[in-house]
Amino acid sequence: MRRLTIDVQPGEYAVATLAATDAVPAHLFDGTATGLVSVTRSPSELSVVCPAGLVPEGAKAERGWCLLSVRGPLAFTLTGIIAALSSELAAAGVALFSLSTFETDHVLVKAVDLERAVAALRKAGHEVAHL
Repeated sequence: MRRLTIDVQPGEYAVATLAATDAVPAHLFDGTATGLVSVTRSPSELSVVCPAGLVPEGAKAERGWCLLSVRGPLAFTLTGIIAALSSELAAAGVALFSLSTFETDHVLVKAVDLERAVAALRKAGHEVAHL
């Protein structure tokens, strides 16, 4: 695996769920939200990843996540980035939640595991920067 530069984004994140039939919460896209926001609809749920302060009302949420973003853009032809990061974090006993965007990959780890995650990624040869 090539050496990656990973940025630890500021702030606390949450992973939340709403009913599959719920409307996408408009406040997530009104232009005032800062940070990563991802909304995915499946047949069984509306899943939201967002800064903890933006969790939609009525959502079941798990808070206390930190966002690590691979500095991109990454070419679509690159393979194994999430596999490598997840293997390195798993070996350190760090659970993760991953997602990808057009330009890059992101990994969320619980705040209590952040130091261990950063140490594992650095040990694997990646550069980790705190923004």
